[in-house]
Amino acid sequence: MFFKNARILTENGLEPFDIVVENGFVTDILNPAAEEKEVFSDGKAVISLKNKIILPGLIDVHVHLREPGFFYKESVKSGTRAAAAGGFTAVCAMPNLNPCPDSCEHLKAEEDVISRDAEIGVFPYACITEGERGEKLVDFEKLAPRAVAFSDDGRGVQNPAVMEEAMRRVKPLGKVIAAHSEDNSLLCGGYVHEGVYAAAHRHRGISSASEYKQIERDLALAKKIGHKHHVCHVSAKESVELIRRAKADGADVTCETAPHYLVLCDEDLREEGRFKMNPPLRGREDREALIEGLSDGTIDMIATDHAPHSAEEKNRGLEKSAFGVSGIETSFPLMYTYFVKTGILSLKKLAELMCINPAKRFSLDGGWLKKGSRANFAVFDTEKKYRIDAQNFLSKGKSTPFDGYEVYGECAMTIYNGRIIWQKNSTEK
Repeated sequence: MFFKNARILTENGLEPFDIVVENGFVTDILNPAAEEKEVFSDGKAVISLKNKIILPGLIDVHVHLREPGFFYKESVKSGTRAAAAGGFTAVCAMPNLNPCPDSCEHLKAEEDVISRDAEIGVFPYACITEGERGEKLVDFEKLAPRAVAFSDDGRGVQNPAVMEEAMRRVKPLGKVIAAHSEDNSLLCGGYVHEGVYAAAHRHRGISSASEYKQIERDLALAKKIGHKHHVCHVSAKESVELIRRAKADGADVTCETAPHYLVLCDEDLREEGRFKMNPPLRGREDREALIEGLSDGTIDMIATDHAPHSAEEKNRGLEKSAFGVSGIETSFPLMYTYFVKTGILSLKKLAELMCINPAKRFSLDGGWLKKGSRANFAVFDTEKKYRIDAQNFLSKGKSTPFDGYEVYGECAMTIYNGRIIWQKNSTEK
């Protein structure tokens, strides 16, 4: 295939090059003046991408595919189709499944589904503790060759001694521990941020301390032990500052945040389940601190925490709805619209946050497109405005606080291993 007339994002910025793809790899990147007949004499497809941009395939290190165990919420097939529609060519699948991948046998159940149904690269997490109960550690040595990293996502490891021993065991394996940082003793039955909206509407609040106190604990352990530590879904200003200091002190720590924490705050809440996620939408000052953390490098990557649920589970209002929203199909357009178009971030910086840095930290195939690299990339239309319509999501989960938002940066095409696996307005997915 010969992809012409697009602008390609490279380390030097957007440049007008054409891409030749053969056998799953980029075999050439050409000056646009090259004659098509000189490139192909054997009739290979020529695809014009006028007014579009090409980025390396996006990577999301925090996605809930819900299978095995919760097929009604999402499946590997529906979740990876949705990811492809969002421009992603790789995702890391969180382990809160049934059975959860706390043994090689249980991990194989997930691997079998991935092998059968995944439409992009899917890299599974293994648990830190058996059943994610926070008590008995898994066999890290056996699981490490098959797991992208270790996490008890959805549940913070409450016992500091258990977490410390996990760090010591994982360190020589070279794997990342991705921490869901949440102190259960500080939750107090809350379900939205303990802020202005909770006070005004008499909702039980979740304090920021429930997040940052456990981050503080884990960062102290990380500095002591020296393993690769990653903090999931950072939402509080105190958390950003703690991570900033830990990095300055030499800790091997990275972190992620999600688009909803960067675009919204608790002042945007409504009495609807589509605004309920964990951590919750924090205050205005928290959002501002997160944006500062993006700009100064404290926050390393954008991850969606794509957490689909059934319509019935999300239609119970703020108090009773399940935690979690769908985000894999809206992540890039939201970040492009609110941060690149506004000049807060460069497009190159956004690509680093959504592809380059995740690939480096989790040892995944991904990086700037060049001759010889695997043909994993996404084509975006950044000039045309469109309206987010959750009912058109390919994900089974239709719950998002961004339904109806007008944005730029719709994914027009996704190429994985040299194959077009997603094309806007195509019946072939």
